[in-house]
Amino acid sequence: MRVVLAEDLYLLRQGLVQLLEAEGFEIVAAVANGPELLRVLVDERPDVAVVDVRLPPTFTDEGIQAALEARRQVPGLPVLVLSQHVESLYARELLADGAGGIGYLLKDRVFNSDQFVDAVRRVADGGTSMDPQVISRLLAGNARREPLAALTQREREVLSLMAEGCSNAAVAQRLTISQGAVAKYTTNIFTKLDIVQSDDHNRRVLAVLAYLNTPKDAAGA
Repeated sequence: MRVVLAEDLYLLRQGLVQLLEAEGFEIVAAVANGPELLRVLVDERPDVAVVDVRLPPTFTDEGIQAALEARRQVPGLPVLVLSQHVESLYARELLADGAGGIGYLLKDRVFNSDQFVDAVRRVADGGTSMDPQVISRLLAGNARREPLAALTQREREVLSLMAEGCSNAAVAQRLTISQGAVAKYTTNIFTKLDIVQSDDHNRRVLAVLAYLNTPKDAAGA
């Protein structure tokens, strides 16, 4: 699996390179600024990009702007944002095309290498991996009503955990219910969101994208 990394801090960048290489990833490039990131993403078209939000030269939003532009030029390019900051506007832009292959983790909330590596693989496979704080900020950022009101409270809880990247087994463990119950809830979610029969992985991604693009009052009603 080919990876492009973008991180301006040398020690962190090298640490990520060593961690991912030890897990069998091929690091195509490890860059430290926005313009170089965009060039490498478009030229190399990696399986996944791991990107910090704030990169030189201005340390504002170069990283995520480069990722957005790269996805415009390479539709569906998987991007995992790894940052200290939640940039709700840009996170929503990354999700807006409905293509999946999006993750957003906060550096100080990645607690072990397995969590990070699993997120990289999931995003590269076209799934999602969102920190719960990022989900909360996304849902809080829009006051319009949208149609998720048909979901029960438990179904919304299941969908929220799906957005974090949890498997059915992990959802069952977190909610202390059976995997059979989780399967029933996910089927109900797909039906209520009018997500047509297809590969289960693709349906999960579509359901998560619908959830993350839904404002707080509808998602949490």
